[in-house]
Amino acid sequence: MSTEEQNQRSNVPAQEGEVRAAGERRGMFGVSGTGDTSGYGGLVQAIVYPGAAQRPYGGWFDELADALAARLGDSELDRAVEQVVVHRGEITFHVRREDLLEIARLFRDDERLRFELCSSVSGVHYPADTGRELHAVYHLLSMTHNRRIRVEVSVSDGDPHVPSLVGIYPTADWHERETFDMFGIVFDGHPALTRILMPDDWPDHPQRKDYPLGGIPVEYKGGSIPPPDERRAYN
Repeated sequence: MSTEEQNQRSNVPAQEGEVRAAGERRGMFGVSGTGDTSGYGGLVQAIVYPGAAQRPYGGWFDELADALAARLGDSELDRAVEQVVVHRGEITFHVRREDLLEIARLFRDDERLRFELCSSVSGVHYPADTGRELHAVYHLLSMTHNRRIRVEVSVSDGDPHVPSLVGIYPTADWHERETFDMFGIVFDGHPALTRILMPDDWPDHPQRKDYPLGGIPVEYKGGSIPPPDERRAYN
């Protein structure tokens, strides 16, 4: 990436004022019903997400949108990509899960895009984002053009199914297993979607925000984690 491209990327402004509110969080960690040991028990913060950006996005971000539009057409692109978020100098394509495989192949194979590597898959849980509580986030790297982007898919916790990208990006294999293990997102078509960190019979998904903070028996040497209301508090 040239110095000019780097400067363009770093100077892409966040979409000031264009945010989407989705509830509020109380305390430092959003925990209720326990003694808050952080000292921020009275803190109330709005939960907001960056809003959709409008073209021109700036720098090489527009080259990506042009390449996708050339392959799909503007109407098909608008249907497949729900929104594009440009925030803190980074770009995220929010894609419908029905179109994820097609968009991923385009990002990998189109010579103007050439995102050859999926470096990681992350899960996120937004309980207040009704109907879109679970997000699968794919971090893609173009070694040809030295660029990084994110592709994000949102599903409800009542229907947590997302197509697996292992057939397109084999590196997604263990990352999708970990996201399934920690968040409960089911990657349809994965060759062996089993837990990777927790025991196979573990009852839930530990990185969801509604997962209990403590009180779960630990079988190692007879130890246990006390529930939050029995821990030391400073109020």
